[in-house]
Amino acid sequence: MIIGVGIDVAEIERFRVSMERTPGLADRLFVEHELLLPSGERRGVASLAARFAAKEALAKALGAPAGLLWTDAEVYVEDSGQPRLRVRGSVARRAAELGVQGWHVSLSHDAGVASAVVVAEG
Repeated sequence: MIIGVGIDVAEIERFRVSMERTPGLADRLFVEHELLLPSGERRGVASLAARFAAKEALAKALGAPAGLLWTDAEVYVEDSGQPRLRVRGSVARRAAELGVQGWHVSLSHDAGVASAVVVAEG
């Protein structure tokens, strides 16, 4: 059963400017594993914008309640290339309230826009 669906887009250049203009923003939005590639290099802005869009889409799929922490949702990619969500804290509590048992995630970025779709399944 589908419990919620969320979609979001982020203009990559606008996201880049926000990240540069606001010290500490990256640490408020992302956990360390989202910021770094396996090589230890910083992830590119388009990839981060897609991850941010996924977090916005996740919030929408959960009904956009107040009190969700950005760092309580982590977007990661399996070796197969499939994006996934790992939730904890405030996000896990809201998901449990709604009966969410699994997530479906799609990420994309092209032509200056990053997008994401999240489906919460019960």
